Amino acid sequence: MQLDELRIFARVAELASFTRAAEQLGLAKGRISAAVQQLEASVGSRLLERSTRHVKLTPDGEQFLERCQELLADAEQLQAMFQPAASGLRGRLRIDLSGTMARDLVIPRLPEFMAAHPLLEVAISTTDRRVDLVREGFDCVLRVGTLGDIDLVARPLGQLAMWNLASPDYLRRHGTPRRLADLAQHRVVHYAARLSLQGASWDYLEGGEPRLLPMRASVVVNGTDAYQAACLAGLGLIQVPVHGSRALVQAGRLVPVLPQHTAPPMPVSLLYAPRRHLPPRVQAALQWLAQVVGPALAEQVP
Repeated sequence: MQLDELRIFARVAELASFTRAAEQLGLAKGRISAAVQQLEASVGSRLLERSTRHVKLTPDGEQFLERCQELLADAEQLQAMFQPAASGLRGRLRIDLSGTMARDLVIPRLPEFMAAHPLLEVAISTTDRRVDLVREGFDCVLRVGTLGDIDLVARPLGQLAMWNLASPDYLRRHGTPRRLADLAQHRVVHYAARLSLQGASWDYLEGGEPRLLPMRASVVVNGTDAYQAACLAGLGLIQVPVHGSRALVQAGRLVPVLPQHTAPPMPVSLLYAPRRHLPPRVQAALQWLAQVVGPALAEQVP
């Protein structure tokens, strides 16, 4: 029984797919299948049920996966035990987070993390869609917004304060809204994953409760950069986190409006798989991200 076989089995089990495991590990699908077969022969039990449509753990496989993950985490710790402190941890980290947090918070501080762990390889994904942490092989995800029902561990880091913005050109042409009733004469840039103009609204709090005011929109986008760019082009009002847009306000390129009717703050959470023993590299990344992002959220001032 080899560690490589254990790593391959764990990835197949987590992704429920030989094909996706092969893609993520950079190995041929035949190599993945052969490694699992060799492992099953070594332990004397069938660990995975295979069909043309799915791969799932057998009862023995469920027990084996838990111990396998513990062993892989221990092996990673043993590997680094006698290395110089400056060498830090080994392996690859896959992290997903929003583009603005990557640009403004995480990547500027990344050199200090890499200096502490120069043998780590860090892969950072920045996408507006919600990735599937387990199926896509991410070690952790920094998620903005409500979580809903998830089978992941969620560590709250704070909240993103919100404000309403418009371009000076838009306000010259349409006037500045002073109260909610004025919004009847205005338009918003609509953010929607499916690029539908339906459902455009103004989010605000009333008596501490979230409310929605239906709005008109001429433009719909499905990306944060495009959302901000549309506002800069004078195409409508937007509601965005203070973090990531403060520099545009300070430069006079965007102007806050209706400060008494902002959207509810957006929670920020650090998500990772519910394992009893997380690999040391993942533990280090989680601790570092919390230390970088948490204080920055606490210091927000509109």
